[in-house]
Amino acid sequence: MAKRSAPEVNAGSMADIAFLLLIFFLVTTTIETDSGISRKLPPIQPEEQDPPPLKEKNIFIVIVNSNNDLLVEDSPMELEDLREAAVTFLDNGGGQGPEACTYCRGAKDPASSDNPNKAVISLQNDALTEYGTYIAVQNELVAAYNELRNREAQRLFNVSFIEMEDAYKDANYNGDKEKLKDRIQQIKDMYPEKLSEAEPKKRG
Repeated sequence: MAKRSAPEVNAGSMADIAFLLLIFFLVTTTIETDSGISRKLPPIQPEEQDPPPLKEKNIFIVIVNSNNDLLVEDSPMELEDLREAAVTFLDNGGGQGPEACTYCRGAKDPASSDNPNKAVISLQNDALTEYGTYIAVQNELVAAYNELRNREAQRLFNVSFIEMEDAYKDANYNGDKEKLKDRIQQIKDMYPEKLSEAEPKKRG
């Protein structure tokens, strides 16, 4: 009796299927990437140049210790109150004469900042401060600047500062981008973001 030959498997079609699956997964798979923090670093200054003198009242000191506790101007503060405190400092407008701020709506306390161009927020954290807490504090401080910029942009141009920036970044924007750029810079000049971040230290 003749022996039956064993059926053969067509390996060529299997290779085609594997290749198609590989292409499919390469096309459909998304890889998450950390976007990081958007910050524009200041230009490098000559070593011989001395830092400009700052009045103590024009510095708003924010400290985050190793226990993630918030200390603002030597007083404990909750995170949810930080933005309002920063807005109050930036918008104080306590300067007189050439340092007066005509658009500030603050209390004009002579013991606080003279004007937004003089006001500096100093953020200091401990080496053991949790990253999430540090970012949350930083976000509140940046939000304080954006709140004041939005207010002035709405007053001058009937549109928020955030919307202006989004429109400028939009490739399909049909308006005058140069004019929009000038308006954005005008608002930035009114409330410049002067956020100083010191090197982390052991604070306990």
